[in-house]
Amino acid sequence: MDIYKLNLIGAYSAIFVLLTGNLIFVFRLLNQQLAEYWAGIAFMATIIPLAYLLYTSSQYGRSNMYIIQLVTMMGFIIVELLLDYVFKVDFRHTRWTVILYVMFFFAGTGGMIGIAFQAGKSWGILSTLLFLLLSVLAFVQHSKTAL
Repeated sequence: MDIYKLNLIGAYSAIFVLLTGNLIFVFRLLNQQLAEYWAGIAFMATIIPLAYLLYTSSQYGRSNMYIIQLVTMMGFIIVELLLDYVFKVDFRHTRWTVILYVMFFFAGTGGMIGIAFQAGKSWGILSTLLFLLLSVLAFVQHSKTAL
């Protein structure tokens, strides 16, 4: 596979991460728990193309920053899977765990901007706009739902 196709996989994955993240917050605001659950499943499924991008990163001489961006997002997805879906830990009511969780979330999703920019300026701008919307929705839903 050539680098152009890998960059597009990265851009599609980044956009999908950010879109599903936005949907999760919208569904949470609308109290649509089943839709939120399935959007979360879709969000976590992005670990598959991200893992592929990580696997091919050394073959294509990707930078350390690229690798850090992928690993951070994949790490967040694993933490999310374990906390919310496997062990069902109620951690959102303890301030210090929420702070760490939110920092990890924004580090991972923010890194997706860098991944998208690999495919070109338009992809990077789109991902930046989706990230900004995600940021607003995250704080709005937190103020409305305290989650």
